[in-house]
Amino acid sequence: MTGDFNIRNSLWDLMYSFHSSHSDILFNVADAFDLDLSIPTNCVPIKYTDNKCNSNSVIDLMFLKHRSEEFNNHHIHLEWQLISDHTPLSICIPIFEEHFSTKKQVLIKDSEEEKNFINNFIISIYVINTSDIHNENYLKNDIQTIVRAVRV
Repeated sequence: MTGDFNIRNSLWDLMYSFHSSHSDILFNVADAFDLDLSIPTNCVPIKYTDNKCNSNSVIDLMFLKHRSEEFNNHHIHLEWQLISDHTPLSICIPIFEEHFSTKKQVLIKDSEEEKNFINNFIISIYVINTSDIHNENYLKNDIQTIVRAVRV
C-alpha cells in the first residue's frame, strides 16, 4: 500500500515534532491488511516546497508485508522528481512465473446436462449460510463450496 497520505508525523518525518491522530487510523488500516510502515533505503524528504514559509516533508509512504524480502527496501528517487513537488518511491517486487494447468469443459446449450448443472449449482449456492461470514475462514469455506459446485 503506497501513496500520498498527506499526514505529517514524527514517526516517519524526523524534522516534524508532532504526532497526528490520523496516523493512528492509517496504522489500523495497514494492520488490518498485515502491513507495516516500510523505511526507505534513503531517508530524505519526499515533498519539496518552493515556499520559504513551508518546510519539506515526508507524506508519501509505503506499507509492506513485514516479513517480506522487500520490507524496508524501497527507494526514494530524488533524480526523478521533474516538475512535481513529490519525489517518486519505488520498490522491486519479484514476480515468479507459475504454471497453472487448466482444462476446458463445455456444456451444450439447452442440453439436459446444462440444465442439471445449473440446477445443482443453484442448490449449492442456496444452501450457503452467508449470515455467519465474520472472518476470513468462514468466507473461504463458502468460496470452496461454490468452487466444488462449479467443478461438478
